[in-house]
Amino acid sequence: MRSSKLGYLIREGFKSILTHGFMSFASVTIVVACLVIMGSFTLIAVNISSLLDDLESQNEVIAYVEETMSEDAARALQPDIEYISNVRSCQFVSKEQAMSEWVAQRAQGEGDQSAYTDLPAGVFRDRFIIYLEDISLMEQTKDELRGITGIAKVNGDLQVAEGFMAVRNVISAVSLVLVVVLVVVSVFIMSNTVKLATLSRRDEIAIMKMVGASNWFIRFPFVVEGLVLGALGGIIAYFLEWGLYDVVASRLMTGLIASLIAVIPFSAVSTVVLLVYLAVGLVVGVFGSSIAIRNYLQV
Repeated sequence: MRSSKLGYLIREGFKSILTHGFMSFASVTIVVACLVIMGSFTLIAVNISSLLDDLESQNEVIAYVEETMSEDAARALQPDIEYISNVRSCQFVSKEQAMSEWVAQRAQGEGDQSAYTDLPAGVFRDRFIIYLEDISLMEQTKDELRGITGIAKVNGDLQVAEGFMAVRNVISAVSLVLVVVLVVVSVFIMSNTVKLATLSRRDEIAIMKMVGASNWFIRFPFVVEGLVLGALGGIIAYFLEWGLYDVVASRLMTGLIASLIAVIPFSAVSTVVLLVYLAVGLVVGVFGSSIAIRNYLQV
């Protein structure tokens, strides 16, 4: 295609945006609103997922060693435990260390350790504190640990693990549904905007079809219009999301809740957010324009 013809088609696309300024503004506004809502919810889901990952890493399985085994023999079980694929790390705790930690916890609540000074360490067992790679495989990992000779008992709170998985699944499902709904709404609004432009030019389009203009030649200015509106909406939504995220994050990190959760900095996700917003904006713009012009090309 000659550069003059391409330039003409691009100019026509920009001209249509200016001609229907109010509807173009409405389209960009809707795209921005949908992207910000979609992005905000997704960023919340990302932060919750990160929090759940931290909680999962703190969720531990305790494997108790047989009482008859010496401490050296108990320590020798660590390579067998670490060999299990779902074990991220494990820590050996001797009887004496277990007793000291137990007494310290009791004293913290009661304020007096004297009642436990004569407690023999033999009432406790050597044990391993084990952290898992995938908390959803806890029951399988517990079965593998029980199969190790020398391991007498394995404790792990499967209900907590199931709670983590349920929360994560709900968040993922809601995020997916919300993203799909908002993308559909954006496409609908964009297509209606372009339809308004085609409505005023339907006679011109019909004449162009009759004199032999290709569908691509007629469609291209409308595609340019959708691309520009979609990209503009994506860029505006990105900067608006950035500002909103920083405001909310700064408020959270200055309050008491800062000691309970860690908010992912926007800089860690900014590139991904920008690329996704631009991609969604461009896809919505092109797809909406294609839907709007389709009926007018059937002459």
